Amino acid sequence: MRSESELKSGDWVEVRSQEEILRTLDATGCLEKMPFMPEMVRFTGRRFRVGKRAHRSCDTIDYIGGLHLKRAVHLEDLRCDGSSHGGCEARCLLFWKESWLKKVDGPDATSAAANRDIPPDALVLQGTRKAGESADAPNPTYVCQATTLLDATVPLRRSDLMPYIEDLSSGNISLGQMLTSLAFVPFSILVGGRYGISTPLMALYDLTQKIIGGTPYPERRGKIPKGGKTPSRRLDLQAGELVRVRTLPEILETIDEALRNRGMGWHAEMVPLTGQVFRVAGRIEKIINEKTGKMIHMQSDVIILEGGVCRAQYINNCRRFCPRAVYYYFREIWLERVSTPAGA
Repeated sequence: MRSESELKSGDWVEVRSQEEILRTLDATGCLEKMPFMPEMVRFTGRRFRVGKRAHRSCDTIDYIGGLHLKRAVHLEDLRCDGSSHGGCEARCLLFWKESWLKKVDGPDATSAAANRDIPPDALVLQGTRKAGESADAPNPTYVCQATTLLDATVPLRRSDLMPYIEDLSSGNISLGQMLTSLAFVPFSILVGGRYGISTPLMALYDLTQKIIGGTPYPERRGKIPKGGKTPSRRLDLQAGELVRVRTLPEILETIDEALRNRGMGWHAEMVPLTGQVFRVAGRIEKIINEKTGKMIHMQSDVIILEGGVCRAQYINNCRRFCPRAVYYYFREIWLERVSTPAGA
């Protein structure tokens, strides 16, 4: 299944004007069922580099498998600020249909401040709410690129090798990255099989990774029985603070066998972040439920870290190499403060 995309990772593009983009949209403010959102208007007229081709995505609505998109890219770390969606703090990476962009030779300093204050068109604003719902509804149902992703995509089949070819040809990943990630697949099958060799294999993996400066075997179970009470710790972390993600053995002591701490999941993709130092990007207090469109208000600590995003190295079911770079959510008990050196 080909995405029919022409842009590659590293290409420079200029976002077309809002007027040009409006001509590509239907009556719901979408192109090929992908909405152009008000949060994207401030980027019009400016030049950016393509981060990755968005020919595939993970399914964060039904969590069934991978999804295929046509003619779309992600621009380098351009994320939604939620300003027209009730202040949602998910910071999703934006999808850009190629019709909204034009390829250019390189950056242009004169475009840096272009169109930052242009108000979104009424059609674009209208598309942020469920059809027929008033703008002042007390509990609005939001519509965004994340909530409409299933409509704008088709499911990927396990037998379809084209997305992997496109991962390489588009520059999304290198051949070395692909080989390293795919080599993990048969190893994980052996570890998870009923052969009685999982423990020595994981020990061998950990030893090898320690020698080369890698990370421990990622697919582990928590130490707390499923349904048991999981611990918490209050640090009151704020944006800008430096923290270290605790080691994997320490984190396993805080999650249950279902890999959850007070309902929040820990994931194998987070294991490469253990032991590393990051700056706190912020505290998450509310996000849109991508399945219902309703706002969720967090009841306890949720932290995101600068650079603490999914790289899709280990996940399978057609989701490996997903370029969406979703922020991972951290409990404070998984983190510890790092003192900033004087003068730093």
